[in-house]
Amino acid sequence: MSIKVLIADDHGIVRVGLRKILETQREIVVAGEAADGHEIIELCRKIPCDIIIMDIAMPGVNGIDAFQTIRTTMPLIRCIILSMYDDSEHVARAFQAGASGYLLKGVAGDEIIAAIREVMEGRSYLGKGVESLLQGGQNSVENPLDGLSQREKEVLRLVVEGKSSLEIARNLSLADNTPDVYRSRIMKKLGLKNTASLVKFAIQHGVASLG
Repeated sequence: MSIKVLIADDHGIVRVGLRKILETQREIVVAGEAADGHEIIELCRKIPCDIIIMDIAMPGVNGIDAFQTIRTTMPLIRCIILSMYDDSEHVARAFQAGASGYLLKGVAGDEIIAAIREVMEGRSYLGKGVESLLQGGQNSVENPLDGLSQREKEVLRLVVEGKSSLEIARNLSLADNTPDVYRSRIMKKLGLKNTASLVKFAIQHGVASLG
């Protein structure tokens, strides 16, 4: 029986590399690719799959939030995170969202294939260097984003994408001055003093892509 895999990463070269690695295995079929969080959500609705291999930092919706959305209607789909983030917070958030595996970018192709097979057997997979990040338990890691409302997260994402207050207002159907109110509230909640620190925070926590 074949294992149907979807790939989600905003870098085309990563998607191409993953496809080449996976297509060396007869039982693995790459059923589709997505370049951002919204696209992978829609792709899962259209194409049946067993596993998603997904980055965290992607435009629109980050990989963790995208998988949480996918799980609400497609609970049988499994997810392996393949990310540059090598900190306990992101690993814990991924597993709390329901991911079955976590790999760091740069791992050998053999490990990606091993992770897919383990996850298909119903087991979790922690890549090299990941297990030590979870010492002390997944639930001990607090996510600062949990203190933001969904609308505040949306405003944060658009701010980091370089949208003006007027553009954000039109995008989210808000009054023209409301995005500035949200921005101030977000920065106060996160203990940040300026837009530069806001952008840095967003990149570090997977809200925004590094490009």
